[in-house]
Amino acid sequence: MNRRWNSKDFKLGVLGGGQLGRMLIQEAIDLDVHLHMIDPDPNAPCALIAHSFSCGSITDYDTVIEFGKDKDLITVEIENVNIEALEALEQNGVKIFPQPRVLRIIKDKGIQKQFYVDHNIPTAPFTLYDNANALEEANISYPIIQKMRTGGYDGKGVQLLQQSSHSYDAPNLCESLIDFDKELSVIVARNENGDVQCFPSVECEFNSEANLVEYLFSPANISKEITQKANSIAMDLIQKLDMIGLLAVEFFLGKNGELLVNEIAPRPHNSGHHTIECCNTSQYAQHLRSALNLPLGDTTLITPGAMINILGEKGFTGPAIYEGLEKILGISGVHPHIYGKSDTKPFRKMGHVTITGETLIQVKRIADEVKETIKVKA
Repeated sequence: MNRRWNSKDFKLGVLGGGQLGRMLIQEAIDLDVHLHMIDPDPNAPCALIAHSFSCGSITDYDTVIEFGKDKDLITVEIENVNIEALEALEQNGVKIFPQPRVLRIIKDKGIQKQFYVDHNIPTAPFTLYDNANALEEANISYPIIQKMRTGGYDGKGVQLLQQSSHSYDAPNLCESLIDFDKELSVIVARNENGDVQCFPSVECEFNSEANLVEYLFSPANISKEITQKANSIAMDLIQKLDMIGLLAVEFFLGKNGELLVNEIAPRPHNSGHHTIECCNTSQYAQHLRSALNLPLGDTTLITPGAMINILGEKGFTGPAIYEGLEKILGISGVHPHIYGKSDTKPFRKMGHVTITGETLIQVKRIADEVKETIKVKA
């Protein structure tokens, strides 16, 4: 890196301009770091607030090369990017964090799962299939969980499969159903100096229809032993990946106390939104610190919290109308984040609300009230 991270001519590029990038910009402003964003949507959440914004495909080789050639550092807010272009930029001296080789492992869920097996990371047993015909010929027992190996995001590309005729006709992996007690997440960061820091674990509750996180609570209601074990696995994983950046690690906690890694994401994550209000350092600040090789921030939880995703209401598509927003603004401890998406559609992530309070019982009660109050319609 020839130019210092805080010099006026330092350019940090970000592939993707969605809500994660928007919150990254908000943290970068405090450090006076200029973020240059690219996204295929001209009306992306980052478009109006980035230091510069380019409208273009982040999966197109030539577009990513052109965007990245004058950048000192590039990071991502989504995995579905052109890795070949990032590899070429890296070879030409541009720093890329997380590294392209890490993105290549994580982008393909089949490769990702095999990495766990090869490196003794606990995960559910799985089988890989090339297409629907291969699955049908396998003569396996149903129901199973099926995941597309690439392209899945925000609950898409994952399904509970009852019979092979409904299979994805694309490369996929299948797992047996896990009898789990809780779904947990730990976010871990690592910088070039090798410093590693975990955020407190969180507990997730999913909307089964949308397959998206609906509620998130922190701290997770788990034992100290499970907390330490989850942190240990997350730190082991980011070190075995030799990854620089922020890594979200999703776990199943079995009823027998066993922890299994479900999936990972090499970027800020939905399960870390609450850190903006609930921790001394947010996941977005930590993402910047790790990529810029700065001292990692203190991740201590300073208040119990809950996070609710604001999803587009079922049956509504078009210009977004936020019902109940003014009402929840009158509730103490409620912190809305609206992502600036002009149009809504069913289950689209339109924003989130973090609730802080003295106890988890209190924040859960307020979270239920907020969930019933705020609606996004058209």
